[in-house]
Amino acid sequence: MLPPATPNAPAAPRIGARLVVCLGLSQLVAWGTMHYLIAVFGPPIGAELGWSAALVQGGFSLALVVTGVSSAWAGRWINARGGRQAMMAGCWCGAAGCALLASAQHVPLYYGGWLLLGLGMRLAQYDAAFAALAFLGGAGVKRAMSQITLFGGFASTVFWPLGQALADALGWRGGLWVYAALLVLCSGLHRAIPAGGGVQPAAPPPAAGAAPRAAARGLDTWLYGLIAMLVLVMQTGVAAHFLALIRGLGWSAQTAVTLATLLGVGQFIGRGWVVAWGHRYDAIRLNLLPSSFLVCAYAMALLAGGTLAGAGAFAFLYGAGNGIATITRGAMPLLLFDTAHYGRIVGVVLRPAILLSAAAPVVLAVALQRLGNAGTLGLALGASLVLLAASSWLAARHRGGHTL
Repeated sequence: MLPPATPNAPAAPRIGARLVVCLGLSQLVAWGTMHYLIAVFGPPIGAELGWSAALVQGGFSLALVVTGVSSAWAGRWINARGGRQAMMAGCWCGAAGCALLASAQHVPLYYGGWLLLGLGMRLAQYDAAFAALAFLGGAGVKRAMSQITLFGGFASTVFWPLGQALADALGWRGGLWVYAALLVLCSGLHRAIPAGGGVQPAAPPPAAGAAPRAAARGLDTWLYGLIAMLVLVMQTGVAAHFLALIRGLGWSAQTAVTLATLLGVGQFIGRGWVVAWGHRYDAIRLNLLPSSFLVCAYAMALLAGGTLAGAGAFAFLYGAGNGIATITRGAMPLLLFDTAHYGRIVGVVLRPAILLSAAAPVVLAVALQRLGNAGTLGLALGASLVLLAASSWLAARHRGGHTL
């Protein structure tokens, strides 16, 4: 049985600008060196070692599986001891994983590197950072969560060209050694996370009416899990084939790359709006915004993707929806569950979502092959409509701050 939700509380004074900046920079490095590694170094790895693209990409899928399997355990660790040790360990695991990849001559060592990278991603990226903030500040940390995602939103913008420059200058092995060194240095940023106890668990509710409340929390958990699963699957699957989807609308490779930059613009503007004004809305109602953006994005691609304005709107709206959804996915549990149990609850709920997201790139590749571009976009539109319906249901249940 999950703990009851607790009312909003002000952010702890220990969550200041220094901590936000340090966590934000750590997210920039953690996402850039681990999650976006495969896009830059995958092709030269396959070319040098004579491996197929499927074999090379399989390492990243394996890492996502490890991230999902370790999710509950990582959440319990942060829930019990805070985020400092866990997030430092995540950087060290990522550094070791990059070092193994840089040394790989055979498949077992290559996949061993991705095993470590999968664990590093779970311990050092957003979900760990969100849990660390919740451990310190309880329900009043949504704005801090939003602020650190602004840094992480630049990870691909910074590390794709940086990785390419390193690969050109040092080769892919040398580039990965630099990534390993960056992660070791990044681990020191987490010393900004205060040590010691976090928010206290909520007192047990009275026995009367416990069963109806437990059932209500069970439905909230199910809806949140469905929302998180759809968001993660679309983020992972669509991101892996985003350029292909734009090219499938009839645009050249060069134009597709130019249009794709609007994804980052939309992501930054969406998250910037949440930092500046989104704190006026609770996360459950705010989640209706990215869900709506994603529906509009796929609809624009299907209806007007052959025009420059339509394709640009698709990229921008998808980026805005994706960017804001990352924040609301981390902030909604602050309202739905006891914040003192944030790490444990979110770790358990996100485990199936992360595992399913590992298969998303493969599923979309098959969909593109069998259904074509329009059919795949229609599939994504259907998933986003389900996401909007689940988000609306959850918002209706908590209208006015009360669970219906």
